Amino acid sequence: MKKLRVLLSLLTVVVLLTGCSGAERLMFGTGGTAGTYYAYGGVISQYITNNANVKVTAVSSGGSKANVQSIQDGDFQLGFVQSDVMAYAWQGTKSFEKDGPVHEFRVLGGLYDETVQLFTMDENIKSVEDLRGKSVSIGEAGSGVYFNAIDVLTAAGITLDDIYPQYQSFEASKEAMKDGKIQAAFVVAGAPTTAITELATTNGVFLVNIEGDLREKIIASCPYYSPLQIPADTYPGQPEPVETITVKATVIVSAALDEDTVYRMTAAIFDNAESIAAENAKGKELSIVNATTGMTAPFHSGAARYYKEHGIEVETD
Repeated sequence: MKKLRVLLSLLTVVVLLTGCSGAERLMFGTGGTAGTYYAYGGVISQYITNNANVKVTAVSSGGSKANVQSIQDGDFQLGFVQSDVMAYAWQGTKSFEKDGPVHEFRVLGGLYDETVQLFTMDENIKSVEDLRGKSVSIGEAGSGVYFNAIDVLTAAGITLDDIYPQYQSFEASKEAMKDGKIQAAFVVAGAPTTAITELATTNGVFLVNIEGDLREKIIASCPYYSPLQIPADTYPGQPEPVETITVKATVIVSAALDEDTVYRMTAAIFDNAESIAAENAKGKELSIVNATTGMTAPFHSGAARYYKEHGIEVETD
């Protein structure tokens, strides 16, 4: 069945060949139209189209899991995914436990950090351990945020029975905290995140550090996380840096794409990092090191070839 899916994906790519230049037409699954994935995906698609002899179209989607599944089905040839969700897909765990592992994709590269942020308006909540007995938003059920929150809580020895879990979106978490219905919330997104900025501006918030032994334990058990420091003054009223963890917004591609095509696409992104940064702030995080760390699925051979030329060896299958 897996071989059949790869074959179908390959046939889809062949069928998409069009135009006098012979350029391939590829679909890039991003996210909702109001999110970073969609806007940034449009910029990335433009640079690939202009520099890699392929025609890439960014399309809105249901986000990480939907993009993995659409590449599996042959509907998309590229997609954005959180690096942790990518790990779940490859291993068939957590949000992919019922569906089983997906191996029809490969990594092109990580693009920017999606930061695990734990925030509160309660100045007495100074650590993850202080969440015991509190009402805490842990993301919508089954979402990437939900599993990130569970990873943090589990490492701290906290179960859902130890808190009053609320399953809320970023916006709903902000409003619930403002109304005193929850005491803390997890958000996973690039910092600064709009929901936190708005609350910090109007009401004031505190960011809780995820650091030390707790952070080391999380990273040891979940290698798709990396340490990260949120700089001081990222948010209003935040005079000190905050230690936490991050996953990466990652571009994955169909395993059926040929090596030369993926090599050219990788080069189109990273050779034009400065220009991309001028069009989208997330482009400032583009780097070869950022692209190749924290990945728990194999890279496409085309991307690996590009990184090797720039001094970094990555794993392929």
